[in-house]
Amino acid sequence: MPYTFTLTTTIPASPEEIYQAWLDSLAHSEMTGGAANMSEQLGAEVSAWDGYIRGRNLELVSGARIVQSWRTSEFADEHGDSVITILLEEADEGTLLTLEHSNVPDEQRSYEEAGWQENYFEPMVAYFTGRKQGAAETSPAKAAPKTAPKRATKTARNAKRAAGAKSKRAAPRAKASPSKRKSKGRRKTRRAAAAVPTRKRVKPAKRKSGRGKRR
Repeated sequence: MPYTFTLTTTIPASPEEIYQAWLDSLAHSEMTGGAANMSEQLGAEVSAWDGYIRGRNLELVSGARIVQSWRTSEFADEHGDSVITILLEEADEGTLLTLEHSNVPDEQRSYEEAGWQENYFEPMVAYFTGRKQGAAETSPAKAAPKTAPKRATKTARNAKRAAGAKSKRAAPRAKASPSKRKSKGRRKTRRAAAAVPTRKRVKPAKRKSGRGKRR
């Protein structure tokens, strides 16, 4: 006789992330490790685990609720489709996922005992944990503290010190004015002239007149 059971688990992801991954073929395949064909269209046919599971979307509420018919290749012809209802609620560590599996054949109790835990819950935790770690590793590094202003301040201080040191040096002597240079030149000329011995001019002797006195 068919029966119903409910399981709960916490997944380290937001409700919307789990909702999108469950209904995406590639993400569902990576999440479980088996090829899946999923859809976000209401009434669309779906499959998982390399065709081992087949079903249809019965109800979809974005980020909150997924209802699908669920039939495995182990169901006998007389068994009707089972139905899974996935409820997603925010929790402190991610999302509280509540799974209700109804109309399960009595001989398929392994789904409750370990099937969902081993084939979905544990792989989903590993999948979303890996995604978080990958995102953290590829995120940009924190910007290094700015040092440009400090360098600029240091440069300004050095320039100020250099300017102060320069101002303390003795100012160059002003060039002498033309009048002063001229007076200096005269003094130099006079000193030079005084240093050279002067020769006394010898008066030429008077020539005796060749003319005698008239007798």
